[in-house]
Amino acid sequence: MAALVFAGCFAAWTMVSVIGLQIQQELVLTDTQFSMLVASPLLSGALLRLPLGMLAERMVSRNLMLWLLVGVAVPLLLFSYAQEFWQYLLLGLAIGAAGSMFSVGVYFVSSRSDHHNQGLNLGIFGAGNIGAALTNLVVPMIILAYGWRAVPDIYAIALLVLAALFWILTSPSGDQNTTRIEPLTWQCQLQPLADARVWRFGLYYFFMFGGYIALALWLPGYYMNHYDLNIQDASFLTLIFTLAGALSRILGGWFADHFGARQVNWGVFWVSLVCLFFLSYPPTSLTIHGTQGDISFDIAMPLWLFTVLIMVMGVAMGLGKASVLRVVYDYYPDRMGTVAGTVGMLGAIGGFGLLISFGLMADFIGVRSACFMLLYGLAVACMCVMYYGISQEQKRSRLQAAIRHNFLHDDSDIMDVET
Repeated sequence: MAALVFAGCFAAWTMVSVIGLQIQQELVLTDTQFSMLVASPLLSGALLRLPLGMLAERMVSRNLMLWLLVGVAVPLLLFSYAQEFWQYLLLGLAIGAAGSMFSVGVYFVSSRSDHHNQGLNLGIFGAGNIGAALTNLVVPMIILAYGWRAVPDIYAIALLVLAALFWILTSPSGDQNTTRIEPLTWQCQLQPLADARVWRFGLYYFFMFGGYIALALWLPGYYMNHYDLNIQDASFLTLIFTLAGALSRILGGWFADHFGARQVNWGVFWVSLVCLFFLSYPPTSLTIHGTQGDISFDIAMPLWLFTVLIMVMGVAMGLGKASVLRVVYDYYPDRMGTVAGTVGMLGAIGGFGLLISFGLMADFIGVRSACFMLLYGLAVACMCVMYYGISQEQKRSRLQAAIRHNFLHDDSDIMDVET
């Protein structure tokens, strides 16, 4: 049920990116205004992930999820009555609260999952990213049948139905905070954020989730401009990427449980580097001055190979998104709301920032594949940070082992050498 709710919220979170095209035509919006309209739900959803994750540790997460579903349904119902650009913008920011369902749902699922199945269960929940694919499939059909103003109304009804099902089929018991004896202070909640490890995990999620969201929104235009495809074919090929990135989260969680989240992350970065290396190479024409005359030939990636590499990237990002959540649980099992909310916030900000950076890179370099060059550099940075973090942890482990050995050798009393 949590995965189903997250899929519905994710669909609502990305709804404006599709119906925004109709709004742009009606209001004759500039490209800047259109980008602000599409980005407004992404931005608010990203910024709300941390505070709602903290609230999940204080309240009953099930009740918070119910209130969030009902709360998002209200601006959805009002969206179809908006007429001015500022009204669409404000309501888009309110609808963006659907994106914060991630941090509340992560705490809900993690509190009710066994230690050994955290990765798998969080991966099943995270597969709710499939909501983006549902939006790309369903919204065009609704627009053709009833017009675009029917879309937010139908989405609002769907969220209210999900809220009713969630209230009937789930129990409020199971949260860790319901069994906590000592009161939880805000300072205690924010304490893990002083750990550099949290921000390293956020950087990994910035690449894996942020890159996934940015590519899901960028690829249709890339297919149309680079390979001269129509909107239907471009949307279908993009759907392959979004589905691969959503469904592979389940497999990534299972891998993280059985082989270790860190090993999965490391493998994901290596696979991404290989794919992005070839995706970054722009079409090139070479001329060789031979003894018998000039020899010219072109180097360009065919459509089928590009689609295969993009699908592999989607699978890799799906595996990585799940393994990052598992490694967050390994280090902060009692702070999944706050820490996962922070990591999720950075990942969503990545989707917002990378999408804008893709356009800036293409304009600055003048090459359409510049977006993949940017992702390649980000993957390299993540690997360097990860290698440094692992080496520092290994040094601390060896130091603690040496201290433990010296204490136990000099004194037979039982001591707390961890401190």
